[in-house]
Amino acid sequence: MPIDFAAFAYAASVAGGGILGYVKAKSIPSLGAGLLFGSILGYGAYQTSQDSRNCAVLLGTSTALGGVMGYRFYNTRKIMPAGMICVISAVMVVRTIWRSFQSPEASLKVE
Repeated sequence: MPIDFAAFAYAASVAGGGILGYVKAKSIPSLGAGLLFGSILGYGAYQTSQDSRNCAVLLGTSTALGGVMGYRFYNTRKIMPAGMICVISAVMVVRTIWRSFQSPEASLKVE
């Protein structure tokens, strides 16, 4: 199974966003949440790299992060970071679901 570069990039951008939030605004909650979600997403990306159907961690974390940031965007109407993370999370949810149905076992013939 090939490495899931998009999921690893998503995890790195979430963690990087938390670090950037701390550097710019000295926001410790942003740092904690970014590193926590980034680490969990990194683990989920590793799992989907091993088996594309093993997507529960990545899918659940992306959905939770998208929901939280979507709620924040709805309340604040600020595109950065809430709106951007909400959109990226929604794209990752759709991509993860689509990728999980593209199983390699579908091409194997069982006789």
